[in-house]
Amino acid sequence: MGGRYPHMLLILILLHAANAALDEPVEKWKTLGGTPPLVIARGGFSGLFPESSPAAYQFAISTALPGVILHCDLQLSSDAKGFCRSGIRLDKSTLIEDIFPNRDKTYKFGPEDVHAWFSVDFTEAELLNVTVKQTIYSRPSTFDGVMPMYRLEDVAGLGPDGIWVNVEYNSFYKEHKISTEDFLLALPKDFPITYISSPDISFLKSIGGKLKGNTKLILRSLWENATEPTLLKSYGDIMKDLSIIKPFASGILVPRHFIWPTNKDEYLLPSTSLVKDAHALGLEVYAAGFANDIFTSYNYSYDPAAEYLQFIDNPDFSVDGVLTDFTPTASGAIACLAHTKGNALLPIAKPLLATENGERPLIITHNGASGVFSGCTDLAYQQAVRDGADILDCSVRMSKDGVAFCLGSADLTTSTTAATTFMAKVVTVSEIQNKSGIFSFDLSWSEIQTLKPELNGPYAQAGLKRNPAAKNAGKFLSLPEFLDFAKTSNISGVLIEIEDAPYLATRGLGVVDAISSALVNASYDKESHQQRVLIQSDDSSVLSVFKKFPKFERVFVIDPVISDASKPSIDEIKEFAHTVMVSRGALVRAHGFFLTGFNDMLVGKIHDANLTLHVGVLKNEFMNIGFDYFADPMVEIVTYYMGLVCDGIVTEFPATAAAYFRSPCSDLTKNMSYSILAANPGGLEKMVPLGALPPALPPAPVLEPADVIDPPLPPVAVSSPPESTPKGEDDASGASSNAANCLLVAGIAALLYLSSH
Repeated sequence: MGGRYPHMLLILILLHAANAALDEPVEKWKTLGGTPPLVIARGGFSGLFPESSPAAYQFAISTALPGVILHCDLQLSSDAKGFCRSGIRLDKSTLIEDIFPNRDKTYKFGPEDVHAWFSVDFTEAELLNVTVKQTIYSRPSTFDGVMPMYRLEDVAGLGPDGIWVNVEYNSFYKEHKISTEDFLLALPKDFPITYISSPDISFLKSIGGKLKGNTKLILRSLWENATEPTLLKSYGDIMKDLSIIKPFASGILVPRHFIWPTNKDEYLLPSTSLVKDAHALGLEVYAAGFANDIFTSYNYSYDPAAEYLQFIDNPDFSVDGVLTDFTPTASGAIACLAHTKGNALLPIAKPLLATENGERPLIITHNGASGVFSGCTDLAYQQAVRDGADILDCSVRMSKDGVAFCLGSADLTTSTTAATTFMAKVVTVSEIQNKSGIFSFDLSWSEIQTLKPELNGPYAQAGLKRNPAAKNAGKFLSLPEFLDFAKTSNISGVLIEIEDAPYLATRGLGVVDAISSALVNASYDKESHQQRVLIQSDDSSVLSVFKKFPKFERVFVIDPVISDASKPSIDEIKEFAHTVMVSRGALVRAHGFFLTGFNDMLVGKIHDANLTLHVGVLKNEFMNIGFDYFADPMVEIVTYYMGLVCDGIVTEFPATAAAYFRSPCSDLTKNMSYSILAANPGGLEKMVPLGALPPALPPAPVLEPADVIDPPLPPVAVSSPPESTPKGEDDASGASSNAANCLLVAGIAALLYLSSH
């Protein structure tokens, strides 16, 4: 079991090994001592492994900044041996009930009776036979039952720079004649216990008079309304009178919302004065509850690094440390991202050349900043410019009366309120999609302009909504309006995506001609125009049409996931395109949310053919991200940049990509002592017990010339054929048509009668 950990640990230590040079000096920190905030690993790297397990602690050390503090929630056995495990109930986080099915007990905690398995009913020898499990369902359960409970002495044996011991249930152990104080005071002098915290003031006062050395005592605050057992005051009231804490503690550990509260709609309110008040009294402040895979506030747009920065890199204060389940993200925020808001982005790699050291890939939007505002609206594009996007994209749709405009899908029901107004227009168009919808080419532009945008995230059903306060905000832009906005914006260029051109031609809608005319009218075809133009399509014939514009860069979209591309298929692509756009699954192989390998062969073939490579679409929500990315969207960005050397990253959250490329850690020419690293595919999968993962899927197909070459575009029909008839309206349409014909005949007869008299 344990033999796999040293191998993986060695890999991560080598990857994160500190270089000889020190980092560049940065702005002074607003912590109490002016030093960088501490990273405190709650139960180790508990965002990935079962909390307080051997692997969790080992990975915390190897993936975090030097000086990481290992956090241990102390539990005591019946023979007064210390284990690290949060919560008083062992059955919540271990498989103890499988080993000792009849050893459950009932104890009173305040007014409640709690029925469970408790550490005080087992000896050290018995607990060492108990294995641990994951307690949060969004995290991998594949390591359940693999690793034993870990003792405090085992944690110390890893040689950390410091250990933080949290004593949550001192009075419970007292009732069972087990002394937490005696256990801690009897520890060997070389145990690196640097912090002891507790929500019990009497415990802190008692042990404070007996401790020797530099161990700091910290008052851990529970929720505002919880009552502290010594003063019998709520923790909320105690935090309003910090002077009573100073005589017995060096600082406080508080939930995040004590510092940055949110309103009922989960948006940030102004910060409290807690940190500044505590610092004024000489008290350190540590914030608890950080995790990449829990929702906290819509202000962070599912970027966990943005939340850390709110606490450590704001103009007024910085907390002195963060208690986190994801040590790499906290470390990256401190070492790489803090104090970089004013930095310039790395320069963009030159077109048609692979990314080189000191250069970066393009940041390309997907329907603008569609993770923040409804896609393809004025607000989404404005946000993308503010966020630092290089290329604004417009997926061009056509209205019934021939107006080209930007929208993510031809089906208006996916991102507008069309379903509430135009249900009579619901049809099925098999050439577009295999389900019914309300399509842009069945509505006039004036009708489309009456619709409101509708922001729908891909994981809204799982509770991960996107910016609900702006659910229907913004307006849609015609293609000329989009180009006018882009021309006056500080961006590198535009990407125009074309879909369904053959079908639209049969409806009398020439989308290629409409786009060509709009670009020419906006002078984008002129060599003197500074902004780049990328034309993107999955249709080779569409891209071939744009060969007549030498300035335009043509991007070929490979929709299905592929495992490889034959040389003839690459040669065909070179005939009509400069760039290939692939999905994430084409570059990174996965098995059960674990990464298994990079498709270096495909990347090499594309670059060897002097084609650039774009990848997408990236989303910040943790449910969209494999375990090897540590639920951190920035690690995925780094993987496509450093690990696979992509030339363009297509994202719905350009701010996350821009934040990384403003940081010194993105510059490969710098010698950083810590950096945000690419994922290591296969590393975690090797640790998974045999049989714990589902069967692997068969390999994806290889791209062949037949998958690349499309038939010539059909001519645009002179007039639009009759619209698709909604189901159930055939009889009504026929009756209406007959009535109209009768009226027409009557009208002609009356006209003839009047003219003859």
